Amino acid sequence: MDSERNQTILENDLITGCINGERRMQEELYKRFSSKMYAVCLRYASDADEAQDILQDGFIKVFKKLDSYRGEGSFEGWVRRIFVNTAIEYFRRKKYLQPVTEKEENTIEGKYVSALDELAEKDILELITRLSPGYRTVFNMYVVEGYSHKEIGDMLGISEGTSKSQLSRAKTILQDLVRKYIEKREKRG
Repeated sequence: MDSERNQTILENDLITGCINGERRMQEELYKRFSSKMYAVCLRYASDADEAQDILQDGFIKVFKKLDSYRGEGSFEGWVRRIFVNTAIEYFRRKKYLQPVTEKEENTIEGKYVSALDELAEKDILELITRLSPGYRTVFNMYVVEGYSHKEIGDMLGISEGTSKSQLSRAKTILQDLVRKYIEKREKRG
């Protein structure tokens, strides 16, 4: 019965309650968004522990910044942006980017062919987690979050060209991982 009542808490009441420091409302906000935001954190993290750290930092920021939410756009979208930015900040502190030469960049871009259509979403997400943190971050920001290379460069403190080369390398590595995954699955099959 209590969980049914919590589902009927209106978003505005939830936000106001959290701003006023009401513990029950804070717990409800966490329950509503923790699993979705954990999924966001996992896309950027190297492992589950790192994702938990990002999740914790993200919720701390959400609670601190709640009074700045203006009601423009969806609240979930606002929360999600905070988590993406928290993951990016975490990434920047770790400095995971790997250098790619211009020659490598040109050959990488020409080799990418998508084989992702044959995989389920959970398989794709698992393969993405195998990318190095630098490649995974740029890949997620560009492909999943929809940031431009210029925006990625500005957010990560790298050049637009470096963002492009990181994405290109990530795609090439993913292509190879997908091919190996499919071959392995067919051998079992």
